[in-house]
Amino acid sequence: MNDLQLADDVMSRIRARGGQYHERAYLFVLATIEFLQTKLEVRRHVSGQELAWACRDFAQQQFGLLAPVVLGHWGIKRTEDIGRIVYTLVEVGLLVTQAGDSESDFEGVYQFAEGFGDSYEWQGLRGA
Repeated sequence: MNDLQLADDVMSRIRARGGQYHERAYLFVLATIEFLQTKLEVRRHVSGQELAWACRDFAQQQFGLLAPVVLGHWGIKRTEDIGRIVYTLVEVGLLVTQAGDSESDFEGVYQFAEGFGDSYEWQGLRGA
């Protein structure tokens, strides 16, 4: 099975489970996990909160000021959406959880308006 067939198979399984998000949302969360792992000294299991914040950071790196708009277009509007995506990926066998992990770990980690709104500073001319 080549990579394209594998991707089609995985997306078919996600759709069969009622995948409510754009396909790119699932790929984004998988890419964010890799992004987060590269920032750690040693690869390890990460918490829901760590992943939620990493999604914000990775989205800002990839999409800049448009990050919340892009995520919103894919259906990701709250950190709870990230949790639903993660647990769908668990259900189709792409991710695993550890004892004590829960979809509720993603609830209310941050509000998108504050999480994305406060992270940019205007770099314009001062004193003009």
